[in-house]
Amino acid sequence: MNTSTAAAPAAAVADDKRRRPFVRLLLETPEVGVVAACVVVFVALALDKSSFAGAVNLQGMGFDLAQYGLIAIGESLVILTGGIDLSVGALLGTSVILMSWFNVRAGLPPAAAILLTLLIAGALGLVHGLAVTRLKMAPFVVTLVTYTVAQGVTLAITSGTSITGIGGTFSDLGQTYVAQVPLPLILFVVVALIAWFFLERTYAGRQVYAVGGNPEAARLAGIRGDRRIVSMYVTSSLLSAFAGILVLGRMGVGSASGVGVGWELSAIAAAVIGGVSLVGGQGRIIGIVAGTILLELINNGLTTLQINPNYTNIVLGCVLGLAITADRLRARSIARRG
Repeated sequence: MNTSTAAAPAAAVADDKRRRPFVRLLLETPEVGVVAACVVVFVALALDKSSFAGAVNLQGMGFDLAQYGLIAIGESLVILTGGIDLSVGALLGTSVILMSWFNVRAGLPPAAAILLTLLIAGALGLVHGLAVTRLKMAPFVVTLVTYTVAQGVTLAITSGTSITGIGGTFSDLGQTYVAQVPLPLILFVVVALIAWFFLERTYAGRQVYAVGGNPEAARLAGIRGDRRIVSMYVTSSLLSAFAGILVLGRMGVGSASGVGVGWELSAIAAAVIGGVSLVGGQGRIIGIVAGTILLELINNGLTTLQINPNYTNIVLGCVLGLAITADRLRARSIARRG
């Protein structure tokens, strides 16, 4: 009896030792907080407004999530390398106009208009990457130039008016449902899974983390960091144009009024909220997706609650500020443990 009594506490202590590392790991994982926040916000809004959890509203959020999420993934890939891309929103808006112009004014079929726009976007991403790696220009400056030029090109092409008569292929991509699920949302999930596989399961993905975390150590290890940086800028630009396809299909017209304006801030916010470090080398796709979902829940929730839309940017700024503060505190904690 004494032996069994003594064995019980020993077993409990051993079990506690096995549990503590898991609990500690769970608490230190950045994605846990943002996923929990998504659940709390969704439940709170659903309880307050029954229409929030309705099929129509959820489908609308699915469309929004796809277009914001695509540029957030692209932005995050660049941030992981230690850079920043301020052009994602403006490039999305310009892609909408370019595809509209190629299709309506130039008379190209939708497929050709899409392909040509993607080529232009990819070329711009290549310019960004080469300017950062070869000319050693600051990513902030390079992409800010594109941001400014892209907005100017959009207004120059349209003269401030919308382009109508878009081909039906765009609406098929931007407005179709598959088993009541918006097709854009499905495409976003596919892109997220591809990005996850690339970063988590490929050697090239691990090199992206290495380049962003410690460029000098990556160079000494024989990693061609310039190639990884350039490829991430190209991917970011391509995802912006891809999101533009979905936005154009949803709107049905090539509008130059406000499309993509300020979206780069939402993309950066989603990345940072999801645990991507602004100094590079840290962050995962699951966190980026969760950060995008949280922002969409907040934006849609404010609309559902009929709160003045002017307060949306205030809330977004506060959330972003908290995320950046948490990122700095987490980095400081990791540095102390190191």
